[in-house]
Amino acid sequence: MGDIQLYDATLRDGMGGGGLTLTAEEKVRVVHALDQLGVDMIEAGFPSSNPKEQELFRLLSREQLEGAQVVAFGMTRRRDTPATEDEGLRILAECFAPACTLVGKSSVLHVEKVVRVSREENLAMIADSVAFLVGAGKRVLFDAEHFFDGFELDAGYALDCLRAAAGAGAERIVLCDTNGGSLPRQIRTAFAVVGEALAGVPLGIHTHDDSGCAVANTLTAVESGATQVQGTINGIGERTGNANLVTIIADLQLKLGYQLLPTEKLARLTETAHFVDELLNRSPDPAQPYVGKHAFAHKAGMHAAGVSADSQTFEHVDPAVVGNGRDVLISELAGRASIVEKARQAGIAADEEFAGRMLERVKGLEHDGFQFEAADGSFELLMRREAGEYEPLFRLESWRVMVEKRADGKVETEATIKIWLGGERYVRTAEGNGPVNALDKALRDAIGEIHPHLRDIDLVNFKVRILDETKGTGAVTRVLIDASDGQDVWGSIGVSENLIAASWDALVDSLEYGMQPGRRPASESPLSSPGRV
Repeated sequence: MGDIQLYDATLRDGMGGGGLTLTAEEKVRVVHALDQLGVDMIEAGFPSSNPKEQELFRLLSREQLEGAQVVAFGMTRRRDTPATEDEGLRILAECFAPACTLVGKSSVLHVEKVVRVSREENLAMIADSVAFLVGAGKRVLFDAEHFFDGFELDAGYALDCLRAAAGAGAERIVLCDTNGGSLPRQIRTAFAVVGEALAGVPLGIHTHDDSGCAVANTLTAVESGATQVQGTINGIGERTGNANLVTIIADLQLKLGYQLLPTEKLARLTETAHFVDELLNRSPDPAQPYVGKHAFAHKAGMHAAGVSADSQTFEHVDPAVVGNGRDVLISELAGRASIVEKARQAGIAADEEFAGRMLERVKGLEHDGFQFEAADGSFELLMRREAGEYEPLFRLESWRVMVEKRADGKVETEATIKIWLGGERYVRTAEGNGPVNALDKALRDAIGEIHPHLRDIDLVNFKVRILDETKGTGAVTRVLIDASDGQDVWGSIGVSENLIAASWDALVDSLEYGMQPGRRPASESPLSSPGRV
């Protein structure tokens, strides 16, 4: 297959998404992640738009990249202003980036209603701007903004805009579905006409996802002759987002046979997608194709059984190819094969009889309000109890929580626990910013010296759900806790009519799972933990 160039617009177009922002230093980290993934061109943004962008370009000018090329973005010259006197173009010409992408109007609607110039002046704005940057020694790409809408309104003029850019020296013409409303049929038709009208001129595609077709439109463009694909990591961007470059890369390489990335770099796809989400303080979409947590997760019993026999039965690609992994979700829909697979992953011997018992336990508990799909840590502990491989981290005598609100509005919370561990009784009291925090502090204080690995376990998420809101404050409550040791994240669950009791059960499970055999650091001897298996 012919070469396809990967062009990332996360740092410019992607930042148009609501609530998304990165510091200049964080953007540099994204650039390096994209470079290590194997992206060819990275659009860093407008070097003339604001102080943060200026700082970013200053930082990037000192960075060494493996193979990616930084691209500066800008617009065609202002109306009635010569290109040589346009400040935005001058800054592009003087910046360190070897390539520039210029956006210009290619729809008569925008020429007449937005820019408010004549058709001839718009063509001159495109040609003058491209020629100026080419004369300054820059590689120039022309983004034909609103091209597909403009093609529908006046195909002849839309083509004239492309000819103006190509004639002035643009090395590539990028057709943009700026409003994101086009369908694959329209993409295919337009590319056929453009390919004939601009024979020999390299073409690119830039799509938005307002009709839900950004990835499909991009693939259609490639099949129709585009040799550059533009998109953003995880599809972030204005309104409903841009084309998801993560999905596009996987589709092109694994489905259409294009060799875009070496095998070892393709395996970084999931890591890169999650890294960008983490910097943006976003939770990764669990249902995202290829890289989502649930992309290769199997919940129904028949599906889990099929994958156990042959992964191709319910998986379209090997998850490891994109750096993801297979998961089996446990719920009342699970079958025995799901239980056996989870037991195998945990190192627990399981036969059909064991799986049957576990399945009945799960169905009963989920009927009572448990949800093991989101509480893998609690489920493993449940299996260990059923298999006789479980000993508690400690034996509880009692716990008590007191919450006091004073006249000045200040709220204080104090928890006291009484537990037995290794034949000794421990009583600890701690203050916290809430009941769970106070209980967590008291428990860690009691057993932290005996189990130093507890210092590595942090509670990273806490969710509460009322299961029967019709009962008001007397309803059953489900608490889900996510914990992490810095490498793995696991969930635990507690269900009770008492919110604090549910929280305590989830808290204890989260710590007990983190202390399971095989999870303990090699430097910590199993003998240093009395009462542990």
